[in-house]
Amino acid sequence: MDIKTKITDALKQAMRDKDATRLLTLRLVNAAIKDREISLRGTDKESAGVSEDDVLAILGKMVKQRQESARAYEEGARLELAQNELDEIKIIEDFLPKKLSDDETISAIDDAISASGASSIRDMGKVMGVLKSKYMGRLDFGKVGPMVKDRLG
Repeated sequence: MDIKTKITDALKQAMRDKDATRLLTLRLVNAAIKDREISLRGTDKESAGVSEDDVLAILGKMVKQRQESARAYEEGARLELAQNELDEIKIIEDFLPKKLSDDETISAIDDAISASGASSIRDMGKVMGVLKSKYMGRLDFGKVGPMVKDRLG
């Protein structure tokens, strides 16, 4: 079962359960996916629709946005709003693949470096491309970038 179907099924279940927070969050996720589908209209990708990687990227972006919002709310002493954002993150992360551990991340970076033939910091884009193609949604690329830099530098 693909991620879009899981999200739709979870949305229906949230309606049945009258779970307002989950329902609101899943509606936002669905809206983001539909927005991406609309933006693909008229392109060559239209026939394929939104891919799994696109959905994972959307979910990852939504988690990152909510983390930033929660941080801003905490700094502004708006703890109830920060908690709402954290609750939404948990709901969205239910649909993301399991994150790699630190050891697995280092191993993935080393594999990507050898697969891309990277030898210097100039090859960082190649390494990141390999990582994004294999581990989208499973790595925090904000943290991985500096780790790749350290390995290549």
